[in-house]
Amino acid sequence: MAKQDWWQGAVIYQIYPRSFQDTNNDGIGDIPGIISRLDYIKSLGVDAIWVSPFFKSPMKDFGYDISDYRDIDPLFGNIADFDDLIAQAHQRDIKIIIDQVLSHTSDQHAWFTESRTDLTNTKADWYVWANAKQDGTAPNNWLSIFGGPAWQWEPRRKQYYLHNFLTEQPDLNFHNPDVRKHVLDNIEFWLKKGVDGFRLDAINFCFHDAQLRDNPAKPEDKREGRGFSEDNPYAFQYHYYNNTQPENLGFMKEIRSLLNKYPGTVSLGEISSEDSLATMAEYTADGDKLHMGYSFELLTDDYSAKYIRETVQGLESQMLEGWPCWAFSNHDVQRVASRWNKSGVNPEQVKMLTAMLASLRGSVCMYQGEELGLGEADVRFEDLQDPYGITFWPNFKGRDGCRTPMPWTNALNGDFSKNKPWLPVSEQHLEKCASSQELDENSMLNAYREFLNWRKDYPALVVGTIEFIETQEPILAFWRQTDEQKILCCFNLSNQSTELEIHDKIKSTQLNPLSHNKGQYKANKITLPGFSCFYAMC
Repeated sequence: MAKQDWWQGAVIYQIYPRSFQDTNNDGIGDIPGIISRLDYIKSLGVDAIWVSPFFKSPMKDFGYDISDYRDIDPLFGNIADFDDLIAQAHQRDIKIIIDQVLSHTSDQHAWFTESRTDLTNTKADWYVWANAKQDGTAPNNWLSIFGGPAWQWEPRRKQYYLHNFLTEQPDLNFHNPDVRKHVLDNIEFWLKKGVDGFRLDAINFCFHDAQLRDNPAKPEDKREGRGFSEDNPYAFQYHYYNNTQPENLGFMKEIRSLLNKYPGTVSLGEISSEDSLATMAEYTADGDKLHMGYSFELLTDDYSAKYIRETVQGLESQMLEGWPCWAFSNHDVQRVASRWNKSGVNPEQVKMLTAMLASLRGSVCMYQGEELGLGEADVRFEDLQDPYGITFWPNFKGRDGCRTPMPWTNALNGDFSKNKPWLPVSEQHLEKCASSQELDENSMLNAYREFLNWRKDYPALVVGTIEFIETQEPILAFWRQTDEQKILCCFNLSNQSTELEIHDKIKSTQLNPLSHNKGQYKANKITLPGFSCFYAMC
């Protein structure tokens, strides 16, 4: 078997720093807080941490609106703290992946402050500017994901600027080579700091259609949300022109060329397009663009063996050279323990979902709190911070429910902070706090650790090929295989016991880690209790 790069099959633990651990008691998590929990992170059995944005920002979108790409926001600490994080993580053999938000900046970034002044300044063409139509309306019909038109009038230039997200997040003009150069320089700043890779936010949004053509309307029966709700006008269009442009592929090559100068570093692109699976395959093809891609395709409400199988098979059939990365939760969507079980969090289902995710071919992103089985927190309207949720309340409650602080103990504020947290700590989360689960050998936390550490001993589960078995609901089953090893993986997605007939020769059923050893094999039949797994060597 060819030598694999560290990130192939890696488990990446996503940290949303605002909500992980507060050390200076301002109610907001910080980089020293991450450092203080590195031993906990190491115990989980993960390979890397992905840290959501900590750069200087006015925090209109909580760090995804960057005003200085080379500085730490004082809320989170300083550059010395970040250097310490890298050193401390590397001492524990934990890689560091950081967010890079390339397609847009904050409207308080120095580039935009200059660009908006007039039509002749040195940054005049660094953002996407366009004249109004004859009647004064916006240049075209493009919409913002966060609601309303994607164009904002700037009286100083007497032009509109493009913002695919918040009004305070103007889009950079990647058709300008100077923009691309400076963006790459910002990436290299962190490479020189020693980071191991980048999660590239909304990476298919960098280029726009230079002709500014209108997006066509989408029929009502075709509207589906991927990172946005279906009642959002954004779902009413095919987004053919405001993102995923052909020129973007050249920029992916420029990113890869830069990372190749720093061996062992990796790029993971977040992709949301009209056909995200096809775009993932395209953006990772030929070994000269992104290393990995992931999308919102398994971050939806769709929960069935058929949907998961067809999604993964759909990518496998197109991604011939690239490497996939899968996630069930992140900071932008409802937590999977609630999203895929509307009747309430079921610990056995959470254990099964952890095993299933970590058994798919590819790398894995797991969001903080998944190891505790946290469900979506219920945040009152008056406590909401997310502008997305405030705009679309009550049909869509925004992203705050998955961003509430980590419950470390059952004490006040879950020992996240000694001051009032920026979002309230959920009472239901306190019952699932890390300190209580540490003491319970059957807890979700200990099952999570047990499974991820057990998985490392089986190359087929980490880097092997995947071949699905055609099964009826609610069973998902597939083979993972290397030249030396073949493993059968079976999952019952329901709470009812079910059976699967299997005619392949089973050599050993002793693979199952203790907490997941629920399936039973006898006379060519596998019996799977509700929300259980079964692994066997074949």
